[in-house]
Amino acid sequence: MRRLLFAANWKMHLGPEEARAYLKAFRSRYNRREDRDVWFFPPAVSIEAAAQATRERADLQVGVQDIYWEPKGAYTGAVSAPLALQAGARATLIGHSERRHVFGETDADTRRKVAAALAAGLVPILCVGETLVERDAGHTLTVVMRQLAAAIGGTEGTPLSRLVVAYEPVWAIGTGRNATPADASAVHREIRAWLASRLGGGAAQPRVLYGGSVNLKNCAELLAEPELDGVLVGGASLDPEGWAQLVQTSAP
Repeated sequence: MRRLLFAANWKMHLGPEEARAYLKAFRSRYNRREDRDVWFFPPAVSIEAAAQATRERADLQVGVQDIYWEPKGAYTGAVSAPLALQAGARATLIGHSERRHVFGETDADTRRKVAAALAAGLVPILCVGETLVERDAGHTLTVVMRQLAAAIGGTEGTPLSRLVVAYEPVWAIGTGRNATPADASAVHREIRAWLASRLGGGAAQPRVLYGGSVNLKNCAELLAEPELDGVLVGGASLDPEGWAQLVQTSAP
């Protein structure tokens, strides 16, 4: 059975009290479905509150939006994978476009973070995607494959099966534009082929999500593409009622 993943990236929104109220409202409107999981990525200060609010629901998990690759030390402002795990996180976003383009995160940084997440027992959601300039130049696959290879090219076997990949074209994030379902599917197909070449046909294949201005209007059409295993959503995940409606979307 195809098990979908709906990941909500709250970015720099919703403190602890707001997180508790949000999840109370969400849980009252969303009943567990066996064909999907829902993950929440609150700001670091709200991880523990969100984890407590979802602890009785195995289908609802909490993650951290970013980690530093060292397990501990004098790194003011950073959150390590072990600390996030203690707070209740079970996954982490890595290489989100805002981390790359606002904070200057490099491909080498994503490699260290993926390794740190796997070592600590967190599920890494590795975000990859091209800018508008790169897309217009016809470099989409070149950029995406470079980012994949840089982050996990040296990782073989079982650890990769714990990975999730999110294709998020940078030009479609927060712009109201999004890749067409066919565009997204084509890139997802190439990502899958790259992963399969390293895992082998008998291994469990990582889920591949799409992120980029996903909303109630386009979600069903996107999920109709069999290459998409779910979505990574920002703005449209901030309203608990709207998010509860979106995560119940079924492909037509």
